[in-house]
Amino acid sequence: MRHLLLLSLLACASPAAVTTVHVVERDDVLNGKPFGAAGAYERIVARAHFAVDPQAEANRIVADIQHAPRNAQGLVEFSADVYVLKPRDPAKGNGTAFFEVSNRGGRGLMRTFSYGNDSGEYGDGYLLEQGYTLVWLGWQFDVAKRPGLLRIDLPVAKGVSGPVREDFQCTGATRRFALQSAYPPMDLNDASARLYVRGTTFGKRTPVARGEWRFADVFTVELNAPCTPGKSYDVVYTANDPAVAGLGGAGIRDFISFLKYGGGDAVSALGDQRRFLKRAIAFGSSQSGRYLRQFVHDGFNADEKGRIVFDAVWPHIAGASVGSFNHRFAQPSPTQAYYPLELFPFRDLTDRDPVTGLSGGLLDRAVKANVVPRIFYTLSSNEYYGRSASLTHTTIDGSADAPLAPDTRIYHVSGTQHGAGQLPPRRTKPALYESGVNDYRPVLRALLDAMQAWLVSGKEPPPSAYSRIDQLASLDKMNFPRIPGFSAPKQVRRAMRLDYGPQFRTSGVMANEPAETLGAPYPAKLPQLDADGNELGGVRLPMIAVPLATHLAWNMVDPKHYRSEEMMGLNGSHVAFARTKAERTAKGDPRASIEERYKGREDYVARVKAAAASLVKQGYLLAKDAPVVVEQCARHWDLLAAR
Repeated sequence: MRHLLLLSLLACASPAAVTTVHVVERDDVLNGKPFGAAGAYERIVARAHFAVDPQAEANRIVADIQHAPRNAQGLVEFSADVYVLKPRDPAKGNGTAFFEVSNRGGRGLMRTFSYGNDSGEYGDGYLLEQGYTLVWLGWQFDVAKRPGLLRIDLPVAKGVSGPVREDFQCTGATRRFALQSAYPPMDLNDASARLYVRGTTFGKRTPVARGEWRFADVFTVELNAPCTPGKSYDVVYTANDPAVAGLGGAGIRDFISFLKYGGGDAVSALGDQRRFLKRAIAFGSSQSGRYLRQFVHDGFNADEKGRIVFDAVWPHIAGASVGSFNHRFAQPSPTQAYYPLELFPFRDLTDRDPVTGLSGGLLDRAVKANVVPRIFYTLSSNEYYGRSASLTHTTIDGSADAPLAPDTRIYHVSGTQHGAGQLPPRRTKPALYESGVNDYRPVLRALLDAMQAWLVSGKEPPPSAYSRIDQLASLDKMNFPRIPGFSAPKQVRRAMRLDYGPQFRTSGVMANEPAETLGAPYPAKLPQLDADGNELGGVRLPMIAVPLATHLAWNMVDPKHYRSEEMMGLNGSHVAFARTKAERTAKGDPRASIEERYKGREDYVARVKAAAASLVKQGYLLAKDAPVVVEQCARHWDLLAAR
């Protein structure tokens, strides 16, 4: 029965960054339904309160913490939403806290690792059956104040002012752009505010005269004349009182440390988890995967006592990117072209950029503090085109493979878009082609089992699987299929060498907005394609190994909507083979038809089963998930046959 506790327990027994936990709701999951050996689960909604010492070495990594207000004890206070799913009897759990870095306030972990939706948000209950304690904590201050979204309330750096930048893509003849930033302009009539226009996202910028645009209000930029579809606009203005955004990382660090190691009487609000939770895995997808890369790079994986926080870190579909998470005037949500996303260093191990002279690696601080986690990087194909993923495993100049850290593995699931593909194939406006259908979730489930075994028993996970240098190519060397009506991309997003000023690396302060460029962009290497247009390297699920279509990492914008030669966001493409030789010949399609490849449905399914069995043997697919993958492929056959 659902009930309200409104419990406040003070952590007074020992000094701790987590000072108070207010449990707001506590109830049984699905009325006490048992989930395998883990038994029944309970759901806890709470609010955690923190107080950190700004002078402590562990907290000096938080940008602008020295400008945050302090309480009577000289500590900086903040609070965050908490959401926990845990075995009602914690002794029946598997000893692992599985923490998801919330993406813009949401909780996507269950969907990412579950099939079906029979039980609402719990999917097929896979994570619960495995006995994980699932944990979420708000870390993002600019999340909308809506029920169900996880937020953090942060202090601001009072009296600090500086430049804020936003960009907009014109997709229709509008005169107005909504500002997404959490920082309104200080002065709507500021003559120093600037607006620029670019022909493409990374094209040369041209100033727009101040008399041709204005701030309609603190939320809106207004042009005198409609914008030009396909063009990119960016505005720069002055704001004040930035949130001390890096405290989000401190909150995650301290709450997980609190669960693993204890921290006073407040532990009883969630049960004495330190008796049962022996390890913690952090998972982040897309934006939150980028967050995890920055979290480790900034040094948050050591708690205030120098202990390891996350035993394993798993950035998913993050590419070589980080984000605007621990900077002055941080903007966690936007993915703007000239904001700090693809920033050196890109790899775990120490690198040196010969152009800028910068050197370093994502794990430098973790190595120094002896808190290096085991790491899985999982990549969709889309990150190679949109998030410079090749830089995670090649040299800076893109000429050779680079070594991985001893406890790092990289898994690229071939022929996948940013989000898990779905059947039936569908077209999302303004995409030119049907979106991707290849579902990478079966690989993630197998890898989670492998990660748990690696942490518990030391059993090595499956070897890294990604395109080595002999299976990578630059855009102009790609073997794109010559299909009538098919349009290949003419440019991809490339990581740029950007200069934000001398204080950026040391304090997160951006002196230049927009940033100045330093030399040529970094190279973008892409997984090479076979004759069908499917990728050669990585983990090749049966949809790629036994294909019925070309599965591409990207999609193009339909020119009927607006003129653009740029790719459409995060979508992949599904370009089905002709069903018969006659149909293929009539269309002028160079790819062999389905009837030329397979004797029929039975032959096709038999080959799919063999491909799935091979993946099970290699450790990239669970034996119990093989029938699911086979069924997906069989359904794909039936859908194409019915066209």
